[in-house]
Amino acid sequence: MTDIIENLKEILGEDGVIDGAHLQRQTSYWNSSPAEALALVRPRSTGQVSEILRLCHEFGQSVVTQGGMTNCVESADSSKTEIILSTERFNQIESIDPTQGTVVAGAGVVLQSLQEACMVQDMLFPLDLGARGSCTIGGNAATNAGGINVLRYGMMRNLVLGMEVVLADGTVLSSMNQMLKNNTAYDLKQLFIGSEGTLGIITRLVLRIFHKPKSVDTALVGMQTFDQVITFLSQARQELASDLSAFEVMWGNHYRGVTGEDGHRSPMERGYAYYVIVESEGKDPVGDRERFNNMMESGFNAGTLSDAVIPQSESERLALWEIRENFESVLKNEPCFLYDVSLPIAHMEEYVQKVDARLNGLWSGTEVYALGHIADGNVHFFIHPHGEGDLLHQQVDEVVYGELRQYQGSISAEHGIGKEKMRWLIQSRTEEEIAVMRLVKQALDPKSVLNPGRVLPPQD
Repeated sequence: MTDIIENLKEILGEDGVIDGAHLQRQTSYWNSSPAEALALVRPRSTGQVSEILRLCHEFGQSVVTQGGMTNCVESADSSKTEIILSTERFNQIESIDPTQGTVVAGAGVVLQSLQEACMVQDMLFPLDLGARGSCTIGGNAATNAGGINVLRYGMMRNLVLGMEVVLADGTVLSSMNQMLKNNTAYDLKQLFIGSEGTLGIITRLVLRIFHKPKSVDTALVGMQTFDQVITFLSQARQELASDLSAFEVMWGNHYRGVTGEDGHRSPMERGYAYYVIVESEGKDPVGDRERFNNMMESGFNAGTLSDAVIPQSESERLALWEIRENFESVLKNEPCFLYDVSLPIAHMEEYVQKVDARLNGLWSGTEVYALGHIADGNVHFFIHPHGEGDLLHQQVDEVVYGELRQYQGSISAEHGIGKEKMRWLIQSRTEEEIAVMRLVKQALDPKSVLNPGRVLPPQD
């Protein structure tokens, strides 16, 4: 191990390698315990990543890629025998082309920095999530991130045109395509989007950007039944059409958990069963506002909506989104387990009720906070079980994923698999699919150097 550390220093210089004994960072956003690693390396170029992986491949040394450290499923949590490869120095936005509708950037660029740089040129990079201030676009691609605008713009997979990737043996696979249409044989970049660093390390990307909308209309709505939520979603889709960009639902328990004395100020009564943030983006400020207000009025006249708040300024709009995105107050009680699943909208109410009932049947007083981007089938849970023991997390998993099985839902809507969900992968993927995934892993990383022990469950 001394040899490999010295060789890494020759490649990167002294300031590019931090010995594990001197590593001062926490494991992840979700785990404040000190990170463990053999060493942390900070390359500046794709060429350096290639040299690092060529060396690690020769030594059979495992490598874990880290970006913004907000991963939710332990994909990037390292052990003391692994080398961390940080993309923090790949933080350059190389070009923004409004005409072509593309941006070229390094994998370590923070999502919010990219959004702000595009805004300066009246352009929009539409991927958006609560961790925008720390997550990186390389990590967004590696986990196929979703967020609040999937309804209109799709997942990260829909926004990537090209990328540069370094394979486990140091081979550089450069496909920095900038065309929307390029139908030339296999689209290899798709292998790496959502692979969580197990097939290659993404270093640079070409991403799609769009003209910034000229109008943004938003409302926070209170409703009493899930049927009303579904009715309002159908109405929004019909009346706003492609301008509908977000439809976020918070179950009442979650809303009350993040507002009030220990949380955000609530702009309306806190006793409703469901709260929805609906948002549309368009190009005609006057006409779009009229259409949005007509939709809201129709909802009230039909008895679908019980209450609503329409912000009159950008600061008021952001305050509404802060309620949805800043959930620190529901994390204060430990343990608190995070889940991210998807299933057909028609079954969501029943599913959430069953999860709540079963958990409270096991541990009375268990708090279940549900929310999600339900228009695309996504439900998130924050669960604080009133139980104890080493198997507590596993027992909660059994309930959340066990109840999901009958609805043929997915154990992961956007957070990935990592270590945390490996044993449940068979519930969302067939044995044949997993077998093909293993073939791909074996072909691209025969020594299992890249993020070993993640995503794919061990074979019996």
